[in-house]
Amino acid sequence: MKVLGINGSPHGEGNTFTALSIAGEIFAQESIDFEIFNVGMKAVQGCTGCNACGKNKNEQCIFTKDVVNEGIQKIKEADGVVFASPVHFSGIGGNMKSFMDRAFYVAGANGGLFRHKVAGALVAVRRSGGVATIDQLNHYITYSEMVMATGNYWNVIHGRTAGEASQDTEGAQTIEVTAANMVWLMRLIENGKGVVAEPHPFKKVYMHFVR
Repeated sequence: MKVLGINGSPHGEGNTFTALSIAGEIFAQESIDFEIFNVGMKAVQGCTGCNACGKNKNEQCIFTKDVVNEGIQKIKEADGVVFASPVHFSGIGGNMKSFMDRAFYVAGANGGLFRHKVAGALVAVRRSGGVATIDQLNHYITYSEMVMATGNYWNVIHGRTAGEASQDTEGAQTIEVTAANMVWLMRLIENGKGVVAEPHPFKKVYMHFVR
């Protein structure tokens, strides 16, 4: 089994990386492969809603000069995904937001590429805005029919300088609990294949309220 950690921090090995590393220790103990994929350090084009990915059906965004298409395939190949972002003005960092918008648009337009993968969200913050940010990340998880792993509190870890978040023992434990629950859910899904029928995908219904 494999888990992919999406690091949305522009600082590389900052506190978002620390949060992912805490989760990675749990995965290592359970013999789960874990890879961190950095998106925050690189320029990422925002989504224009052109729907070319829906027309082409090639599992790719039409913009090819950044990390999004590589990230989509890495998520597709993983059994579980951890989305980790710093907090910028009580929200997801800009590059992370652009990555998430495009990756999930492509996934939805190509038959639900992320459907039923186990996912968790982590946030690293200096002071406040963490709960609002993790709520944003969770919107993507629930929208795409991923299976959300939870902890024993909100997955927000606090720190200012790189590595300082490791001193937030309660935040670290919440991440550990979430990682352990991810492993459990992935194994349940794997062991249930061929035993418990997977629900069929529904054709998406679209409507608006202006008549």
